[in-house]
Amino acid sequence: MRRTTSSSIALLTPLQSLVLRRWRTQWVCSKSQHLRWQGLATSTRDDVSKAKPYYITTPIFYVNAAPHVGHMYTMILTDVLKRWQELKQRKSILVTGTDEHGMKIQQAAAKAGVPPKEFCDRGAEVFKDLAKRIDISNDVFIRTTDQRHKEAVEYTWQMLQEKGYIYERKHEGWYSVSDETFYPQPQVQLIVDPPSGRKIMVSIETGKEVEWTSERNYHFRLSAFRDKLLAFYASNPSFVVPHSRMDDVVKQVTDSLADLSISRPVERLTWGVRVPSDPTQTIYVWLDALLNYTTAAGYQTSGGWPADVQVVGKDIVRFHCIYWPAFLMALDLPLPKQILTHAHWTLGRQKMAKSTGNTVNPFWALDRFGVDIMRWYLVHEGGISDDADYDNRFIIEKYKKHLQGGLGNLTSRIMRGKGWDVRRAVQQYAHEESEEYPTVSNESHKEGRRMYGRIRALPGQVDAHMRDLHPNRALQALSKAVADMNGYLQQASPWTAVTRLQSIAADTTGNEMHELSKAGQSPEDLEVEIDRTIYLAAETLRLVGLMLQPCIPASAKKLLDMLGVSQERRTWEWCQVGKDDGYGTSLVELGRGEYGVLFPRLTSDF
Repeated sequence: MRRTTSSSIALLTPLQSLVLRRWRTQWVCSKSQHLRWQGLATSTRDDVSKAKPYYITTPIFYVNAAPHVGHMYTMILTDVLKRWQELKQRKSILVTGTDEHGMKIQQAAAKAGVPPKEFCDRGAEVFKDLAKRIDISNDVFIRTTDQRHKEAVEYTWQMLQEKGYIYERKHEGWYSVSDETFYPQPQVQLIVDPPSGRKIMVSIETGKEVEWTSERNYHFRLSAFRDKLLAFYASNPSFVVPHSRMDDVVKQVTDSLADLSISRPVERLTWGVRVPSDPTQTIYVWLDALLNYTTAAGYQTSGGWPADVQVVGKDIVRFHCIYWPAFLMALDLPLPKQILTHAHWTLGRQKMAKSTGNTVNPFWALDRFGVDIMRWYLVHEGGISDDADYDNRFIIEKYKKHLQGGLGNLTSRIMRGKGWDVRRAVQQYAHEESEEYPTVSNESHKEGRRMYGRIRALPGQVDAHMRDLHPNRALQALSKAVADMNGYLQQASPWTAVTRLQSIAADTTGNEMHELSKAGQSPEDLEVEIDRTIYLAAETLRLVGLMLQPCIPASAKKLLDMLGVSQERRTWEWCQVGKDDGYGTSLVELGRGEYGVLFPRLTSDF
C-alpha cells in the first residue's frame, strides 16, 4: 500500500492532516479488511484462474421510494442471464442491493419524519422482499450503508488521492437533486413545465429539473482518462449493449469529458460517507454507489471480479459506462467485460418514475398474475433497444396466445392426447446424431423434414441470443418454435391416423383395411406416421422446457416433469435433438380438464 508523502500532507490543512493520519492508522490496523480489498486487484485478473465464476450484477436500487415494475424487470433480466450460465453448469454469482446515500434519501427521510438509516432499513427490506417474491437467485444483497462498504469507499478515496486523481476547487454548474449529478451547459435546456406553466432548466438526458449551484468541493480528474477510455472502447466494441448506446458513449467522451465533482459540502449533504481527509465534505453518491460491485466481489464472492455482465437501465449509462470504467482505471482494477443497458417500461407511453408516481406496483402485478407469468412477460416483451409499454390487457393477451394457447396447449395435446404412446415414440426415434441421419429426419412429409431441421437448430439460435445479451429474442425464438410445432401438428393431424387405426380394428368386414391398402399404406405405416409426429412434438417440448428453466423455473419444471425428463438430464448438455431417450412417461399426475394443465385459464380477464 502506498503511503501519503510528507509533501502531499503539507498541502492539507492541519486539521485535515490530523484526520488523514488517524484514519490511515485505523485502516491499516484492520489488516484483514485491507488485504481483502487489495486482493481484488491481484487475484481476479483473467490469467489467475480459468474457473472464475460468471459474475453478474443488477444496479443497486435507490430506496427513496417503493420499487416499480421497471425495477422488477431489471432484476428478472439479470436473473435469467445468470440462470442461463447455470444451465450450462458454470458457477455463477448474482449481486443486487440498494443505494442508500445522497440528497434524495436525505430529503425523503426528512419528509417521512424518520432518521435516514431507519428509512433505508425499511426501503432495503422492500427490495429484498421483491427479489424473494420473483425468485431471484442472488448470492449477495449489498447495501451502501454496510460498514464493509463504507470502509472500502474510504480506502478508495485514499488511493485516488495518493495517485493524484483528486483535487479541490470551486465548482459551478447545473445540479440535479433527482439525478444526484452536475450537468454541463450543453446537456441542459430551458422548458416550460406543463403542470405548473413555469420555465425551468432540465437535463436533456433525463428531463429532471436542475438548479445553478456554486460550491467548493473535490474533483476527480476524469478528463485525464479520455484517451484511455476511447482506446478501451475501440478495443472492446461490444462493451456496451446495444451498440447504439455504445456509439452514444463514445460520442460523449470524444466531445466533452470534464473533471467530475465527487464531494458535497456537509452543510448541504450530511447523509453519506464523509471524505476521510476532510470531514467538512461528503463523498459524491455515485462514487460511493458504483464501488458496491467491487465491494461485493472483494468481501463476499472471492474470484468474481471483473463482472462478466452488469445490467443497468439506459438512464444511468453515463455513470456505468464512462465514470465507472474511469474509476476502475484509476484504481488499477480490471473493467467489467460488458454492460447491458436495457430500455424502459412505460405506462401510457410515459416513462415509469417514482418521482411522478407513474408506476405499477410490482407486488400487485405478482398477486394478480403470478410469478412465472410476470417473469415471462417482462422478458419476452421488454425492450433492450426500445421502450415497451405496460398494460394489463397486453399481459392477458400474450399469456393466452403464447403460454396458455401455445406452450400449454401443445403440452396437453401431446401428453394428454389419446391413441398414441409418447414413451414408445421416444424409444423409437430418440438417439444422438451420428454421421448417419436419425430415422425421424427421413420423414416422408416435406414439412416434417423442415420441422426437424428447425428443432435441431433451435438450441444454437437461442444460445446465440443469450450470448448477445438479448433474452427477449431468445424467448421469442422459443415461442415461435412452439407456434410452428402447433401448426405442424394441426397439419400432420396424428389423431386422424389414430381414428383410422381404430376404425380398422373395429371393422369386421375388412373394408377399412382394403381402402388403406388401395392407398398404398398399412397399419404399420400409420403407426410410424403417428410416432414420428408425436416424437417431433415431444422433442420440441423437451428442448423448449430445458431452455425455459432460466426464465420460468417453476413452470419449466412442471413441463419437464409432465414429459418425464429425469432431473439429471435437465442441463445444457442434454439440449440436443435425440440426446435423451429416457423420457416419455410423466413423473406427475396429468389430470383431466383444467386440473393438471400447464397454464390454466386466468381467473379474471380485466
